[in-house]
Amino acid sequence: MPAVARISVGAAFMAVLTVLASSPTAHADVVPGGGGTGSETQVDGDQGDGTISASAGAVVFDRSKNGSGPKAGPVTSATTWTPPACYYAPKYTPEQLQKYLEPIWEAGSTGHEWDLSQRKRYVEGEPYEDFNKEKTGEGYWWDSYVTPGRIGDPGALDCDEPIFWVDNNDDPPADVPQAITPEMLAQLAYAEIRVPSTEVDLAPDGATKVNLPTWMWLDGADFKPVSVTASVPLLNIAATTTAEPVSVRIEPGTPDAETYPASGVCEITNGRIGEPYARGKANRTPPCGVKYLRSSGDDAYQLQATVTWKIHWTGTGVADEQRLPDGTFGGEQDVVVQEIQSVNR
Repeated sequence: MPAVARISVGAAFMAVLTVLASSPTAHADVVPGGGGTGSETQVDGDQGDGTISASAGAVVFDRSKNGSGPKAGPVTSATTWTPPACYYAPKYTPEQLQKYLEPIWEAGSTGHEWDLSQRKRYVEGEPYEDFNKEKTGEGYWWDSYVTPGRIGDPGALDCDEPIFWVDNNDDPPADVPQAITPEMLAQLAYAEIRVPSTEVDLAPDGATKVNLPTWMWLDGADFKPVSVTASVPLLNIAATTTAEPVSVRIEPGTPDAETYPASGVCEITNGRIGEPYARGKANRTPPCGVKYLRSSGDDAYQLQATVTWKIHWTGTGVADEQRLPDGTFGGEQDVVVQEIQSVNR
């Protein structure tokens, strides 16, 4: 069956799983094919926050330690790197593969020659016989999956290998680079990371003055490490990807401004980015802030704060933390800057 057709079928299958995961009790049927036969592992999830859900077929995500809230969003890699658009993982038992392929062959939608070659491959012993039914319970048929949100991505077409068999406890073929591994699970979990919004607290609040240092800080309770765990229960492999805030870059929204520090990058210190303003600090230089040199007039400047998150993972067979590309997430907010009024006598 052509790769594009197989990917479309896989996408439809994932959509079914997503609907199931949104039910009041989301059960992750980790028997490939989702037929519900054989031994199952269930993962209970809460409908309200969706912290644990099944998606991408055999991969299960635990989002219970992820960032939340209406303004939370995904991090963007600070490099050109992106998580994989497709991968291979267990999908079918022998019986399920038969139920999947035979209707396609009978419909003849993929052409006589293709159907004949498929029958030879999976039924007539070149190299598999009768869908490997004699190995039922000893392994699974692996097929491609498209990563959620990546349907239509050119990279999703890279997984064009025909469906192949892998015995339990055996590694997938070495010449299939997209076969699921703990490292790939970590990369898939990276795409599921959500971090809080980056609206900073300001002092003065509401409106600041020209040449007046404006203090900025982010709530330390919100900016703490978040993580997502991805696993394949059938293979007993898992990986947890963690994002930790390390700094925020301040862009005042106008060249007529100075930042504190001069680089505009405020490092995290003692679990907090910046320092809240308090009485008695008026003559101090803010550790994180900005001084506007010109009024915003009847408008406002668009201040942008972008937090950099250090991202790393640990997983099955991995003793030490492994780095992934840093991620960023930013937001804009209005800052009104007024002239200081003075009266001459």
